[in-house]
Amino acid sequence: MQPEESVPPVGAYDWEGCYQRGEARWDKGEPAPGLVDFLAAHPELPRGSVLVPGCGAGHDARAWAAAGWRVLGLDVAPTAVRLARERARAAGLEAEFQCGDFLTDPPLAQFDWLFEHTLFCAIPPAQREAYTRAVTRWLRPGGHFLAIYYLDPAEPAGPPWGVTRAEIGQRFAPDFALLAAWEPRSWPNRTGREWMCWWQRRG
Repeated sequence: MQPEESVPPVGAYDWEGCYQRGEARWDKGEPAPGLVDFLAAHPELPRGSVLVPGCGAGHDARAWAAAGWRVLGLDVAPTAVRLARERARAAGLEAEFQCGDFLTDPPLAQFDWLFEHTLFCAIPPAQREAYTRAVTRWLRPGGHFLAIYYLDPAEPAGPPWGVTRAEIGQRFAPDFALLAAWEPRSWPNRTGREWMCWWQRRG
């Protein structure tokens, strides 16, 4: 793990600058609706540890923490990590946030769950193989990988970069069993453009 002030931007994109300038246009100020619905629909799940890579200001991480999970949010942007910590404290929630690069840093631990919403679509497509390998490093065998993919972003030049359902299956099926897949509830400008998958790591 690198010091917070020296973590490089993923994909050479200036994520930190976006937060400093107040240009984090992807930040909706609340957790992903699909995640909110999933947590509400599955109160029976055994609580454990969950990693939220590319956590941004921590909205999704706080939703997991509020539902009783032990949460680590990870982001390359120090300002995002600071905001996430401040907002978790203000909400009275126990959640940990650290600055780091999910794709290249050695795992701090292997987690029971990994939730993806803002990272896979944010990295250049050439880094997707590195992303797949990172999921298997950070997630324990038998652990669960919950992902909301962006199929058809409004700005296809990226970021974000879209992905097809066929590519999702090609990249993750070798190491993960697909438990369920569906179109999640989303924000109005993303309705019909997202695809949610619940995977379990093999072995």
